[in-house]
Amino acid sequence: MAPKTIVSYDDTLNDHDALALGRVLAEAGAELQLAYVRHTTQSQRSREELEEHEAEALLERGARWLGDLDVTRRVVVSASTGEGLGWLAQQEQADIIVFGSDYRTAASHVQTGRSAQRLIEGGRTAIAIAPANYRSNRDINIRWVGVLEHGTDQAARQTAQGLAEHLGARVTTSRTGIDLLIVGSRQEAPAGRVMITAQAEYAIETATCPVLIVAAGVPLEFGSRIVVY
Repeated sequence: MAPKTIVSYDDTLNDHDALALGRVLAEAGAELQLAYVRHTTQSQRSREELEEHEAEALLERGARWLGDLDVTRRVVVSASTGEGLGWLAQQEQADIIVFGSDYRTAASHVQTGRSAQRLIEGGRTAIAIAPANYRSNRDINIRWVGVLEHGTDQAARQTAQGLAEHLGARVTTSRTGIDLLIVGSRQEAPAGRVMITAQAEYAIETATCPVLIVAAGVPLEFGSRIVVY
């Protein structure tokens, strides 16, 4: 079954990076959905209608960038982007939420923003983070999928195998020369929760490729039967 994937989008350049990563996951079979979190509502009906229209136009721009005007689009109202997306993921039974890196991140590096960090600390949905300026890669080709397993359960390896199967890539435990890094949750994490080790935090902070963090005991089913080197 295709993983349901929510792409966090607010029309910033970093969220264009998230769109680019979402497109990669879609090529592996993921079912995409764009989501924009509004933080307030307006008491005056005319102003509320204007903001609703602006939110819909924003998501349409994202769909055009993605090249898929039929992609599902959702507007959520929440004081917190992380909480709003977490709520939507539960409502939609989504498997992945995709973010861009923090806006201050140097190009080609990964930095977890506050919204993503909130969901990495005990959330129920896998989290994907695109490197800064990932949007500028015109020909993204995933040849090697790295998997960080030390101190984690087997969900990361199983996810890496499935992704590699669908992308025509290979799986490696190396952290150099890879195009995507899969990170597992701690072995002691409750089933279905995202909780990572200090080693995983460091791997994410030093990554120069997209990162996908999976919940304990919940591999994402993209496929199978790939050779691990």
